Amino acid sequence: MPAQVRIFGTVISTYTRIVEITCEEADLSHEVTPTPAQSPQNRHPFGKIPVVEVDELELIESVAIAQYLDNAHNDGALQPTNPAARAVMDKWVAIANNYLFPLFEIGLVMPWIMHRYAGHPLDQAKIERALPQISRALGFLEAEIDKDGAWTGEPFDLADVFLYPILRGLEMTPQGAVGIEQCDGLQQWMRMCEKRPSIASTRWESEP
Repeated sequence: MPAQVRIFGTVISTYTRIVEITCEEADLSHEVTPTPAQSPQNRHPFGKIPVVEVDELELIESVAIAQYLDNAHNDGALQPTNPAARAVMDKWVAIANNYLFPLFEIGLVMPWIMHRYAGHPLDQAKIERALPQISRALGFLEAEIDKDGAWTGEPFDLADVFLYPILRGLEMTPQGAVGIEQCDGLQQWMRMCEKRPSIASTRWESEP
């Protein structure tokens, strides 16, 4: 019987989508049970999301989840076999998780989410403080993608899986959209990703 993946997390979460994309790449059936991070129903010991049930396992941490799904059900197709290329991929996944996501999420994405969906006043001061760092980060990414049009030399791997939702979330804010519009290489890469079925089929309902 094909594996069934149960994902517990918020529906519009960046990391829920990362797991969904990985499932789609592995042709795995999956369903999302809406589970807020800070809720009694969330089984993550540190209040993060998502939590995943698959193959009689309960998994946490998106890197471990994505690697397991790819290794166990996709012949590792999203991970380079060459050690050097694998190290470059791991570097980009770490940059996405440790630097880009916190910067974009705290500085720009969450202020707009709280304003649009919770009715809070837009925290302009927080946004203004974050914009110079966000601009530098986009400049760094543009310079890197301009080198050869890909993060690792592979056509599509976990670097793309992690980076795309993080950058797409940023692009869905007014300031983020303006910043990415100025980055031709990043735009080209993002539009290329959007042609991939795994990306198209996991679009957020809020995406224009």
